[in-house]
Amino acid sequence: MFHNLQYYFLKAISKTICLLPYFVVVHIGRGLGYLYYLAAKRQRERGIDQAMRGLEASPAEAEKVVRGLFYNLGQTLLEVMYMPALNSKKMKKLISIEGLDNLDKAMKLGKGVVFLTAHIGNWEWLAAALSSTGFPITTIVKAQPNDQYNRFLNEYREMMGVEVFSRGTSEMLGAARALKKGKVLGFLADQDGGEKGVFVDFLGKKASTPAGPAVFAEKFESAIVPGFIFHRPNGGHHIVIGSPFIYEADSDSELALEKNTVRMTKIIEEAIKQHPKDWLWFQKRWNTQYRG
Repeated sequence: MFHNLQYYFLKAISKTICLLPYFVVVHIGRGLGYLYYLAAKRQRERGIDQAMRGLEASPAEAEKVVRGLFYNLGQTLLEVMYMPALNSKKMKKLISIEGLDNLDKAMKLGKGVVFLTAHIGNWEWLAAALSSTGFPITTIVKAQPNDQYNRFLNEYREMMGVEVFSRGTSEMLGAARALKKGKVLGFLADQDGGEKGVFVDFLGKKASTPAGPAVFAEKFESAIVPGFIFHRPNGGHHIVIGSPFIYEADSDSELALEKNTVRMTKIIEEAIKQHPKDWLWFQKRWNTQYRG
């Protein structure tokens, strides 16, 4: 009963937010982000420490980046709540897309697309915007600790036309079938990969990196397309979709997996360096220890 109350409470907040003008939603969200920045000491300090190393920045520069991240994160939270009000007209006004032809080229190869992205900007709006253009968007997600928040998020993703598969469950078979059917399968490939990840250099330190994008691309011969969403200085968001490329095979399969993972990680790393305030610097990206 209590869990259901959490879900309906989230829905009530969302319904209220959807009644507000978008610029008000943004201002409230950024204000909440600043309050979170002040309250979340542990995340704030971890983010500053990781930004100092990853960007080779001074403490003051890193603090500025992380503060900007919290502002953007608060905005993202309220924008997710605002998704039911995000009709096609508003989407065209608030989200610009560059490089959509790159995704189209990859789709025409007929073997599905591994869409490479990260926790940069409002990644939920990235999937929604691409779905609104007519592409069959699917994604692999990590389940949230709170079941009702997970239910809320997946409902809104599906509302926007995005098919969702939960990582580490039998739903991964559905993800494989999606690629075989020629759909776009999105991967947020900037999280800690655990003991089964591939260790590669990432922002100045070895990091266990998810092998999923490379494994799926190799197995289904799918094109890989990188794409990210960034906050626009004057409001709204801008999506940049890069050129498609193919998994590079090698007689040594482990070496090939590492090489392709390195290539994809460098693409993510470059996007972060270009827009550092859009990435989740406080996440436990280097949680799995490198043992050489």
